[in-house]
Amino acid sequence: MARANTPGKTSADHVYAGLRRGIFDKTLKSGQRLPEISLAKEYNVSRTPVREALRRLENEGLVQIVPGWGACLAAPTKQEIIDTYEVRENLEIMAIRKAASLITPLQICMLQEQIDKERKAFKEKNLELYMNVNDTFHQIIAESSGNSTLAGYVKNILSRTYVQTIFFESFFNFADNPSLEDHINLLEALKAHDKERCVSLMKEHILLSMEALRTEQ
Repeated sequence: MARANTPGKTSADHVYAGLRRGIFDKTLKSGQRLPEISLAKEYNVSRTPVREALRRLENEGLVQIVPGWGACLAAPTKQEIIDTYEVRENLEIMAIRKAASLITPLQICMLQEQIDKERKAFKEKNLELYMNVNDTFHQIIAESSGNSTLAGYVKNILSRTYVQTIFFESFFNFADNPSLEDHINLLEALKAHDKERCVSLMKEHILLSMEALRTEQ
């Protein structure tokens, strides 16, 4: 089906946005093949912008491209996600331990802004916005550590968990939002520069996500 491009957007942007939207609204499924010819016909474009869009999605970890075979959506296992969360736990605990002493008033305000956006995303049941806000919240904490190398590792691990968890349909069902309360408590502990409480809360927060994945059917 032909779809009109948004002014200022290239054909590749159009395909990229459409595929990404399909991933988040579950129209496209984990492991599903993405044939270039079919996509070119669906989006009424040549195969060149389709290839570009698929490469962009591959760089984000959402798509796997196998030479001579084609592209498909990523299909992470539950154990792969849990393993990633274990690494994330240690990195984020290190980051917030440092941030507790070094965080600035501006960074505190930035975290509060993300909490406000999280409320909005939850109310609108907007998964993509919710996950973007969640990642930004954690990235601000990592940057507050004053260690740019550590912040870089946290950014990388956040990207991995972001990509991996979106393929689990019921993990984000928006029946409740336990992370919001966790984030509020983390912010209060950072405001108080309470290092031990910050570490304890972050550990509990990450372990809660891991446990939710372990019980995922």
